[in-house]
This record gives sequence, C-alpha cells and structure tokens, in this order.
Amino acid sequence: MIYSYTITVHKSRFLLLIICMCISSKGFAQNLYLKIYGETETETSIIDSLSYVKTHENFLSIQSEVDSLKHQLNKIGFIENRLIELKKKNDSIFNAKFHLKQKFNTIYIYYNSKDVNSSLLNSISENVTDTYFTINIEEAEYVLNFLNSELTNKGLPFAKLKLFHIQKKDKDNLRADLKIISNQKKRTIDDIKIVGYEKFPKSFVKHYLKLKPSQIFDLATIEKKTEQLNNLRFANKVKAPEVLFQEDSTSLYIYVEKAKSNTFDGFLGFGTNEDTNRLEFDGFLNLRLINNLNYGELFSLLYKSDENDQDTFDARLELPYLFSSPIGVDLNLRIFRKDSSFTTTDQKARINYQINALHKISAGISSTASSNLRSENIVLSLQDYNSTFFTASYEYLKPTFYDRLFPVKSNFYLETNFGNRTSSDIKTQQSLFVLKAFNNFKLNRKNSIYLNVDAANLISDNYFENELLRFGGINSIRGFEENSLFSSLFGVLNTEYRYRLSNSIYIHSITDVAYFENKTTDIKEKLFGFGFGFGILTNSGLLKFNYANGKNENQKFKLSNSKIHISLVAQF
Repeated sequence: MIYSYTITVHKSRFLLLIICMCISSKGFAQNLYLKIYGETETETSIIDSLSYVKTHENFLSIQSEVDSLKHQLNKIGFIENRLIELKKKNDSIFNAKFHLKQKFNTIYIYYNSKDVNSSLLNSISENVTDTYFTINIEEAEYVLNFLNSELTNKGLPFAKLKLFHIQKKDKDNLRADLKIISNQKKRTIDDIKIVGYEKFPKSFVKHYLKLKPSQIFDLATIEKKTEQLNNLRFANKVKAPEVLFQEDSTSLYIYVEKAKSNTFDGFLGFGTNEDTNRLEFDGFLNLRLINNLNYGELFSLLYKSDENDQDTFDARLELPYLFSSPIGVDLNLRIFRKDSSFTTTDQKARINYQINALHKISAGISSTASSNLRSENIVLSLQDYNSTFFTASYEYLKPTFYDRLFPVKSNFYLETNFGNRTSSDIKTQQSLFVLKAFNNFKLNRKNSIYLNVDAANLISDNYFENELLRFGGINSIRGFEENSLFSSLFGVLNTEYRYRLSNSIYIHSITDVAYFENKTTDIKEKLFGFGFGFGILTNSGLLKFNYANGKNENQKFKLSNSKIHISLVAQF
C-alpha cells in the first residue's frame, strides 16, 4: 500500500523559509540590521521613540522584533496599526514599514458592579459610573494587573481579567467589556504545615504571623507575613512558602529552621581605687535561655558584683501566648544589696500583647521593699519603705537580618509607673518614667553611627537614698564604676562611630554624655566619657573591649580614672 502526502505552503512564508535556510547555510558571522519606518516622518519618529532592537543574529529574531513592536504600538493606542511590508534591502539590512493610522487615547471599560467594587475603581480612574469607567489606553495593562491582584486578595488566585468586544466608541475613543474568567470558588487556607522545625510553637503561627485556617488565601500577604519569622530570635525562614492546591483544599507549607538563641554574657572590668590606689575588679554574668521548651519562652538570670561592694540578682520569666491566647505574661524578681547599708527587692508581674512582629505593649503591677541594714540609723536618707506601682510600657524592636556583629538595628522602650511609697505609715505619691532607645545608622557597608539614649526620672515629694536610680558602667556611661552614680533623674547619651574591618571585626569610638540630679544631696552634674573599643566575632561569641575615661564638667582628665571593660556574649 502506498501513502501519499500533500504539503501546501503559502508563497510568502515559503520565501521567508528559503531566506532563513540560506542565511543559516552560509553561516554568516555578520549581524543583520533592522530599520523600521512609518508612512510619514511623524510615524517614523513615534516608532523610533519605542527604542526597538536594531541588531539581530538571524531573520527569525528580526521577525520577532517586528511582532513585539506591533504589540507595543497596540499598548500605546495605535490598535489599528498594520505591517505593510518586511523586505530585504541587501545582504545585511532589512526594512519594515508600518502604517500606524489613528491613535486612541481613552478607553471606556464596561463592568459588572457585582464583580468589581466601584470604590476600588476610584483609585485608578477619575471617571467612574455604575456601569463603566475610563482610563488612558496606555494604562490598560497596569489596570488589569492591579484588578487581578485584588481578585487574588479575595481568594481567587486563578481568576483572570480580560477585555472583550474592543471596538470604536466614537472617532476618538474605544470601548470594551470587562469580564472575569473563573470557574472556582474562593480559596481559603485549609491547612498550615511547618517543615524543617516540626516543634515550632503553633501559637506563633496564629498570633505572631497572624496566619490561621479559614483565612482568605492571598499569597502576597502570606509571603509578607512569613518574612517576620526572621524577627524571631529562635527561628529563621529557610525559603519562601509554598502552596498545594487540590480540588477541595488549599495547604500552606512554611519552611523554618530552629536557630541558636541562648546567650551567655559576661564581662570583667578593672580599675584603680582612688582612695587605696589598688587595682579592683568587677564583673557580671548574664544567662538568657530562649525557646528551650519549644514554647517561645524566655528565662534570663543576671548576677552582678561590682567594685563598690554592690550585688545584683535579677531573674525574669516571659511566657508568650499563654494558653494559645494573644496574651503573654512577664514575671520579674530583682534583688539589690549595697554593702551593709541596705537591700532592695523588686517584684513585677505584667501581661503583654504582641501587636505585630515589631511592636509590643505591656501592663501590670510592681512592688518594692527596701530595708535599712544599719543597726543605727545614722543616715536619715536611708529608710525602710514599701512601694506599689501600676506600670505600662511600649516596646519597638527591629532586628538586623543575618548580621551577627550588630544583630539589632533599632529599639525603643518607654515605661510609665504610677503609685505610692509607704514609710513609717506615711504614704507618698510617686511616678517613675523610663526611656531606653537606640539606633544603628548605617552610612555604607563599612561605616555606621550608633546612638543610644537611656533616661529615667523618679518624681516624689521627698527621696530616700535607697530608692534612688543607679547608673554608670559598661551598659550606661562608660569610664565610670558600675552603678556608682545615684540620682533622682538622669539621662545618658552614648555615641559610637563604628568601622567594620571585616564581617567579624569592627572598631569604634566612645563619646558619652550624661546629666543627672540627686535631690537628696542637691547635686546637679554633667558627666563625660571618651575612649575607644573593638568587637571580634569568635567561635565562642562576640568579644567586646572598651577603654574609656570618665570625668565631670569641672574635672581634668586623669589616666587613673580610666576603665577597661571586657565582655563576651556567647551564643549556644
């Protein structure tokens, strides 16, 4: 049996095929050049303004560029344009001629108000009615993409918008019908699965990321929310979330890995005692355990002993999203002892609410009990007392992703306290305000400026020495002994110019300024601290070295007043 086949080829396409085969067979190395004209000089200038590609490797590339230009002309309003001819001028030059015809500037788009809300259209058009809206024809593609994204936000990820029946409305304008092509119902999130860190606390998905089943599916919003995983200290996002669409369900997969979040912080300081001229040491240990129970909890323990025979014990427990609710609990116990003079115990209990990944508010109660340890009360400013405060605070914390030298970019903390102090059955109303804030201003990859503000103000009719605010040292104004300064009001400004030598080493200047008032001794004084330091990222953690010299405004610099502070923050 014999089979016969008949092949029919259009004459013009056959000639184009022969041209392509000839160019290919000759193996030309030179480029081909395309020049496109209009029927008039005005049309030619419009075509040239579109910046089409003029140099090509083969004829198929030329033909593709001509088709692309035709599409661009459609987008800017020349919807009746047509290609008159495309011919070869010589071995390397091809000429194309277009007739652009009339340009349309405005298109009337008719829509169904059940599909598109007219209030949404007001953001993209200045002329909106109940049945149509008008736009510049050059904006048509943007408008369709915008409306399509809004449909996606409403749970229709596979819906498409299309303009049908595009035709002349009059000699200057076009009209079209807007239709939504969708055969699906609205998509909602049916299941959320954590991949990589299966014990990731589920309450953080619900309250921190604010993702939960039954929500309208919106991939853009989901991607934005999962970025907040990098704000957590105990987890990192591995890659973008993925979605599994099935006929009757939508599953969201979030890829997370557990991060090292426990820290052990300590420093050793030493300086010369002005009275004895002997070298004295001070230091502290600070342990922070985060998410060891896969609950997102925080437990911190601080013990500090400094050269002024002062001891501090501070324990804190933070339990977020208690009983899967959006409310968390903070508990704090702090004990301070000043040699054989007095001891003070502070207790705080607060509830907190994480507004989002960066903002948190808290409210609660705090109580303080202080005892005079001296057998004879020879210092009248030392008194036994008890105080109770109602406290509220706000905190903003913005981490720096993937930067172990400077892991936090910004922090702002404001706390207010209102209550009473009771001593010898006498009640005194008091208020306490605390402000802590810092920001690392990045100038470029190597240079940055660090600013830190630490301030507090205790407002009372009278003051006891053992209730005064204490500051000074490596975490306050540098160049002074730890907690050696007592005040009723103080403000400290720390500044550093930081220069990054590498990804693991930086050096910095130290310029600290402080002002404080002590109303028990009627002292008002300005303090200054100057010096330098460096930080090195080691296998054990971040090692910091600070050398600073402190003075008041009427004092000359003395090398004997210099302080050296060494600290190590180990992460495990």
